[in-house]
Amino acid sequence: MGTAGAERSAPVAPAPPAPRRPRRTWRALEPLLWLGPATLLILTMVVWPVFEMARTSLTRVSSTGLSQGFAGLRNYTDLFAEDDLPGVLLRTLVWVVGVVTVTVVVSLGLAQLLNSRFPGRRLVRWAMIVPWASSVLMTALIWRWMLNDFYGVVNRLLMDLGVLDAPVNWLANPGQALVAMMGVAVFVSLPFTSFVLLAGLQSIPGEVYEAARVDGAGPVRGYLGITLPLLRPSLVVAAIINVINVFNSFPIIWAMTRGGPGFATDTTTTYLYKLAFDNQSVGESAAMAVVNFGLVLAVVLVYLRVVRRQEDTT
Repeated sequence: MGTAGAERSAPVAPAPPAPRRPRRTWRALEPLLWLGPATLLILTMVVWPVFEMARTSLTRVSSTGLSQGFAGLRNYTDLFAEDDLPGVLLRTLVWVVGVVTVTVVVSLGLAQLLNSRFPGRRLVRWAMIVPWASSVLMTALIWRWMLNDFYGVVNRLLMDLGVLDAPVNWLANPGQALVAMMGVAVFVSLPFTSFVLLAGLQSIPGEVYEAARVDGAGPVRGYLGITLPLLRPSLVVAAIINVINVFNSFPIIWAMTRGGPGFATDTTTTYLYKLAFDNQSVGESAAMAVVNFGLVLAVVLVYLRVVRRQEDTT
């Protein structure tokens, strides 16, 4: 009996507390805390301006900037009735295709050069950054001064070499002015594109080229069969970014010709600026901005579709 009583009165040790599990709500909210600032930035800097642009394109706005109510598609009908719009759209296509094509082709050669070993390679690479680091507006103004018909160094050099008998006003003729501006656009686009392609070249393993040489592939066959296919991701990135930048390029055209004479050298970007500030047609300018935005998206999507189809066929 005594033993049984002692056993009955012995204290029972409390069970250890169960380990606390992390709250599921915290786990669910944790990604939002990381993505929240970026999402807020995108909504503030991208989505909201696009929304306001679309809303303004459907609004009747006075020359003083006062909203006068819903205008429907009136701004779009007025825009497409402009006599200068077809020329501006065609010129924009020539501007984008010409600048991007020449930039990518020349950058392929420059990237191949910068990827090879030669004395002073580091100095050449640093020199390539200068046009990219410089202000685009400053570069355009310098080229405008160089092409001036009175004191420009281009005319002076060509006259000293006997190429010209008299100075030429390069920016007065729309065709010559467009070619000159496209040259400046290529000049400022080369550094970024070349370094993107250079990074792509440096990511290609050397063993691939060694295996190709063992199989008897020459330099041309190796470049077309190995380098270009493996460089395709870098080419896609470089081309898309160049398309967006060149399509929306404003400082070069505005600093060199202001889109003139008249609208003869305007692209859609400078044209919508003139609609807003010269013609005082804010709603029509907003409609042009919406069209411009849609054209950029369409060009990028078509390019990606073509690249993806080529990848599927290969």
